Amino acid sequence: MSFQEKNIAVSLGSFTLILGIYLIRLSQLLHNDGLEPTSVFRLWGTVIVLVIVFTIFATIMTHIISTIIEAIVQAIKTGEKEPHIELDKTEDERDRLIDLRGTKATYTVSSIGVGLSMLTYVLGQPPLVMFTLLIFFAIVSQIIGDISRLILYRRGF
Repeated sequence: MSFQEKNIAVSLGSFTLILGIYLIRLSQLLHNDGLEPTSVFRLWGTVIVLVIVFTIFATIMTHIISTIIEAIVQAIKTGEKEPHIELDKTEDERDRLIDLRGTKATYTVSSIGVGLSMLTYVLGQPPLVMFTLLIFFAIVSQIIGDISRLILYRRGF
């Protein structure tokens, strides 16, 4: 798995986990209180902090652990006590094009989500519903973009 694929896989896993937490907590809010502003604002803050902290932490830990595992595997294969590991962080036109297509998918889903969120407000729902849907579609759009990038890398584009 290439360096870029590892980054995308970690991002996909992180955002999927964050979406799960968001949906579970939102479901609990809807069953207990409804959409109370204090509870919803706390949920939004939690999600934003999770996105920032968890994705950074998960990315760093994944790179450290995968490098250690690669070094161990290479040491076992070659018999060297201190194997030399090279990380291929180079980015060529193919990587840029894959990223561009993934970004296009992200923006498309995000734009549709913004439109649907605004539509709920136009149809008479409270503003909290609109903003809750905006956060939902932001997370979903990132997941869709990561999935499309992984598919393009796996297909060999």
